[in-house]
Amino acid sequence: MTFSHAITRRPGKEMVAGITTSTLGPPDYTKALDQFDAYVNTLNHCGLSVTVLDPLEGYPDAHFVEDAAVVTPDVAVITNPGATSRKGEVPSIAAALQHIRKTVWVQPPGTIDGGDVLMVGRHFFIGLSERTNEQGARQLGEAVTGFGCTWTPVPVAAGLHFKSSVNSVSEDTLLLTRDFADHPALAGFHRIVISPQEAYAGNTLRVNGRLIMPAGFPDTRQKLQAMGRPIIELDVSEFRKMDGGLTCLSLRF
Repeated sequence: MTFSHAITRRPGKEMVAGITTSTLGPPDYTKALDQFDAYVNTLNHCGLSVTVLDPLEGYPDAHFVEDAAVVTPDVAVITNPGATSRKGEVPSIAAALQHIRKTVWVQPPGTIDGGDVLMVGRHFFIGLSERTNEQGARQLGEAVTGFGCTWTPVPVAAGLHFKSSVNSVSEDTLLLTRDFADHPALAGFHRIVISPQEAYAGNTLRVNGRLIMPAGFPDTRQKLQAMGRPIIELDVSEFRKMDGGLTCLSLRF
């Protein structure tokens, strides 16, 4: 899939109060802004026109815009985030998308985070996690099935979201952690398995023929270089401290 646009949101000073399980310490706000600007510049370099939304006061995790919607070529599915403190992020993302795609809203008791949704071609893998339940996955699946797509639910036993551990690096190749290396739902793909020491590199982003990966994971980079794709490394240390990564920071379409 070729992307032409992205929606992002600049982190607010409240980001230090966001949800995290990390033990890496609080993020440095000034450094986070520098990393965010580098991320936006990289998307521009990859050919995307990037909309940067203002920080959303009262919602310290709102810069992780990917969780609030799933944007497909046919429809934008507006999510119902699994964390109660993040539900208020949704209306502003829906407003940004309403003139771009037809929108469908996930209704309670269904919950779903966009970080649990991986689209490969016309197929969707939907992670069942602490943030995404079976009702939410089913509503998303039904929404995309109406446009000729297929979907598979995948239980997430490790990591915050499915895409914390599994991402597409080509139409037939997945980059994944050992927790998912032998999962039967992924058996039809070539799989590049990441060492446990570099598990964070599983959140690598494919954009228009390029692979954007977190900096500091040489073994994973070496494995990806064998694909012959251009690789861009970005420092996202401050977002890692808040359980976030490269895919979380934008909606691409």
